[in-house]
Amino acid sequence: MKALLLLAAAAAGLLLSSCNTAIGFGRDLRLLGQGMETSANKSQGGGGGGDQSGAPVY
Repeated sequence: MKALLLLAAAAAGLLLSSCNTAIGFGRDLRLLGQGMETSANKSQGGGGGGDQSGAPVY
């Protein structure tokens, strides 16, 4: 249990240190989601072009 907690804390530290602000963290999550969506579309043979989420880009 301690090892799992330590691993989770280390992963959170790495994740949070990769971006300096909450906006950066949101941008990272949005890009991660777009990558997953693109990958899913490619594996299913679908097209689906562009960002249609309406999320702001800073």
